[in-house]
Amino acid sequence: MPDRVSSRVAVAFAVVGLVAALAVGAGLFVGVRTLHQEATIANLGDLAQPVLARVRAIGALAELRPALAAIKAELPAEIGLYGLVGERVVTAEAGDAAVDIGAIEVGADLKAGQSVGGSLPARDGSRVLYSATVVRRDGLVVGPVAVVLTAPDRSGALALRDLLRVLPAVAIVTALIAIPIAWLLSRSITRPLRRLAEATAIVPAGGASPTPPLVPDGPREVRDLTHRFNAMTAELDRIRAEERDLLANIRHDLRTPLTVVSGFAEALRDGTAAAAGPEGVARAGDAIAQEADRMGRLIEDLRSIDELGTGGIALRPESLDSGALTAEAVARFAPRAAAGGVELRAEADAGLSLAADRAAVERILGNLIDNALAVARGGGRVLVEARLAPGGGVAFRVSDDGPGFPAGSLDRAFDRFYRADPARTGPGTGLGLSIVRALARAHGGDAVAENLAPSGARITVTLPAVARAG
Repeated sequence: MPDRVSSRVAVAFAVVGLVAALAVGAGLFVGVRTLHQEATIANLGDLAQPVLARVRAIGALAELRPALAAIKAELPAEIGLYGLVGERVVTAEAGDAAVDIGAIEVGADLKAGQSVGGSLPARDGSRVLYSATVVRRDGLVVGPVAVVLTAPDRSGALALRDLLRVLPAVAIVTALIAIPIAWLLSRSITRPLRRLAEATAIVPAGGASPTPPLVPDGPREVRDLTHRFNAMTAELDRIRAEERDLLANIRHDLRTPLTVVSGFAEALRDGTAAAAGPEGVARAGDAIAQEADRMGRLIEDLRSIDELGTGGIALRPESLDSGALTAEAVARFAPRAAAGGVELRAEADAGLSLAADRAAVERILGNLIDNALAVARGGGRVLVEARLAPGGGVAFRVSDDGPGFPAGSLDRAFDRFYRADPARTGPGTGLGLSIVRALARAHGGDAVAENLAPSGARITVTLPAVARAG
């Protein structure tokens, strides 16, 4: 098959046209051949009319052969002439008839002057057409008398000749109609496909500007393909935008610790820190250690995001006490909360348990409490709860009385590197809530954010009673 759509459409049209021409030609051949046979039989009937008068004048059966011979001499050589008397065949010439005239059935309902025609096989294997006309039913000659005229059956050759005269003109007219239709059809398919190919060629190059959507055109299948291409490029543009934001956020989160590390390292190298005494050296070392730890957490969080996105983390579910988990998480952060003047407490429904990965749930609670303490004000409160979720499972909720999420930002709360306050450059990496949602979904649950009235926010993580296989 050709490798181009337009060529395949042309070949399809040619094949369909050829098949149609053969089918129509076969039908026409049969019809035209029948018409030629009927015309030949009618001509034989016409030739029989003057023969009838002469045969009627015969007074004895013995005179029939000489009369037929005289009449045959006046007819074209290809015309056969026979007499049919009852079941007896009388030939115009000596010898047997070239055709089995006795096979002709002259119905008893045929009156004098009426005829019957048809086709018979000749003794040489060819076929002949005949017309048998009744002369009389009774008279001097005993039994019915009929005159039979035959002629070679050339209807097939004549029909083929007629078709060969007509078919070239029909083929030309068909081609004049089919070629523009095939061209328009192939163009309606290839033009949008060519635009898709051209657009696909520039997609890998990417760029800061989004890929403009293509206008759906052509057949429904091509329009569906165009819609899917537009959806694919829109998703690709979104992913590229997220990648650019991700890289920008990584640069931002690494720039500050690197600046601090570089500054204190330079102070140690040029002796500025040493000039401040042991306290200056210790302060420089602490700052370097803190910023190194911050970069380490960022790298670890990025590794966790990558593993969660690719299914690299295998969950190990075990039976867990929800109340104990919340109490342990609050105990870990109690010193930090006390230092910030924040009231941190836990509440849980009694006897609430689930089957989940302990490390994952501990990290979920740790990230939620860490985020809540980061925004809680002095004298504020952070509440960690474990409640029975609607429909079963456990809902872990962490609420604070901070400023809450800015209007319109709830949907982005779990995006990577998202911070409600873009100017905030605290110790967080901006990946905590993203990891929380990824871990929750890895268990078959989910995480949602909401603002509280008059102020504050709450993150709810719902986990099923039994985590799905990891």
